[in-house]
Amino acid sequence: MFLVLIQLLLVVLPAPAQTTYHDNIPQKQTADIFQKLNITQDPRFEELVKLHIRKNQQNSGIQGFRVEIFFSSEINARLKAQNIKNEFLSAYPDYNVYITFVSPDFKVKVGDFRTRNDALRLMKIIQGQFPKAFVVPDKVEFPKLY
Repeated sequence: MFLVLIQLLLVVLPAPAQTTYHDNIPQKQTADIFQKLNITQDPRFEELVKLHIRKNQQNSGIQGFRVEIFFSSEINARLKAQNIKNEFLSAYPDYNVYITFVSPDFKVKVGDFRTRNDALRLMKIIQGQFPKAFVVPDKVEFPKLY
């Protein structure tokens, strides 16, 4: 009972906010303070930051979901994948289609969905034409903002 009372008081009573005192310092004086700072760090940190930036630029996209409609490792799998892509695009031109090769399979994935439910909606629509379709997690393109 005592613990419940303490927890209730901690939630109800306002906590003092963190205050910053440099807000009252004039802008020029703040700039002078920062110019006088001398920060010494290992130069490898700068290289790590640059590496991180390069990796983020290379890995454009966000984690999401796609609907995989074809995969095969047959000899003519590339040709079949291209035919499946053309068939899908003729029926559903509003969706992006991607052919990937992950040894030993060629795969055809469609859509760029943020949620599994959005991908499931498309899967239900196309299951008559592509009965082996299933939802897979994948890195997807950023949605268009216009």
